Amino acid sequence: MAVTLTPAGTTRRAPDRHHRGVTRWLVLAAVTLAALLMLVPFAVMLLNAFKSPGDYSTNGPLSWPSEFYTRGLVSYWREADFPVKLWNSTLIAGSVAVLAVLVSLLNAYALGIGRVRGRLWIVGAFLLANMLPQESLVYPLYYFAKEAGLYNTRLAVIIIFTVIQSAFGTYLLASVLGTFPKGLLEAAALDGSGTWTTLWRVVLPNLRPTLAVLLVFFFIWTWNEFLIPLVMLIDNETQTVPVALASLQGDRLMDAPTTNAGALLSLVPAILFFLIFQRTLSRGITVGAEK
Repeated sequence: MAVTLTPAGTTRRAPDRHHRGVTRWLVLAAVTLAALLMLVPFAVMLLNAFKSPGDYSTNGPLSWPSEFYTRGLVSYWREADFPVKLWNSTLIAGSVAVLAVLVSLLNAYALGIGRVRGRLWIVGAFLLANMLPQESLVYPLYYFAKEAGLYNTRLAVIIIFTVIQSAFGTYLLASVLGTFPKGLLEAAALDGSGTWTTLWRVVLPNLRPTLAVLLVFFFIWTWNEFLIPLVMLIDNETQTVPVALASLQGDRLMDAPTTNAGALLSLVPAILFFLIFQRTLSRGITVGAEK
């Protein structure tokens, strides 16, 4: 505990960060409880992923497994052809993440720094585009994909989600670049830098943390997409992991342990991707908060 002198000459103990007030402890307890409640569905899924159908029917979803049952995982791996679905999801989500970040950067550079005419209206249009429900886009996208000969191809889904994700990325980056320091741009202009040189050597290095955050978000968002891939990809060779998981549920019968095992397998790649880029994500958020 540090000790300081007051103007009157008396000693006073400085506040210690380890001795928090009652309110802070209550807030910490509430946040911890909320985090634990959010983990409950994942715990139930993990519990039932290694439970036999008979055990599930007899003892219910909240009981401890009587044996370590792995046939549900094997069944889902074989029936859903999981390696193919995993490759499709990885290819689509990875391509969309990279392309959407690139398109967002180019659009935002023109809107935030280029100061094109009607900039506010264009940024507002991108904001409104993010509010459109996907249900309203399914039929037009289906029709255009049919006419372009891209229906039931991964390329169609990559193009669609690149446009959808870049709408949000453009809106976010345009707001960031609208406050970009003009001194750096003027210094680059005095050094003879052109438009592209300024983008790649001045703007891009300062936006790398933000772009890394967008890359992670775009990958996870695209990985979890279900409706548009369900409509656009009808072949087993092109379907994604969420679509394959939905195929386990029939009209009158559902194998709950196999479904939980499939959900566990489907969740693992996204969790691994998040853990790998966790430091990048936290660093990008911290840099953004400091700016």
